[in-house]
Amino acid sequence: MASDFAIFIGEMMRRPTEVVAIAPSSAAVARRMTDGVEQVEGPIVEIGPGTGSFTKAILERGVAPERLTLMEMNPRFCETLRAKFPGVTVLNLPAQEIERIGLRDIGAVISGVPVLARPQIQRDVVGRAFQVMANDGFFTQITYSSSAPISPDMQAELGLRAEKRATVWANLPPARVFSFYRSGH
Repeated sequence: MASDFAIFIGEMMRRPTEVVAIAPSSAAVARRMTDGVEQVEGPIVEIGPGTGSFTKAILERGVAPERLTLMEMNPRFCETLRAKFPGVTVLNLPAQEIERIGLRDIGAVISGVPVLARPQIQRDVVGRAFQVMANDGFFTQITYSSSAPISPDMQAELGLRAEKRATVWANLPPARVFSFYRSGH
């Protein structure tokens, strides 16, 4: 089987508007992105999993595969994810369709989907995710910006607050990890 990096580069070249990162996320970022998922009740959804860096970290934290649903638009990545992670549900669907997959009271959403500076994507992805999440659920997002990938105005519109989890220098490029929670939690 081809390496994750080879698959990633191939898909980045074939689909440059979909695969916007320059390399798969590092294990260090994956650990920070998945902090706390082992304590979550209910389903966990990963959106934009790519080749599965975060998926691997979620499962390594002891989350049962049947509790994890992946939403990935790239068919080649979906094939790879199904082969690598038996028991995990892999859906070839965009993150905007999270309300339609039949899950409720989602405990956590782990996102590799680029939402920075795209207000409509933020509403369609983050807003819809919170509509099917548990009250104490959280949405964790990777970004390459130094500030939260969702503006304070958009956070207010969606009823959310941001918490910076980490800056991970051991990633190409260096990454920041933010989690979003309902304002009251």
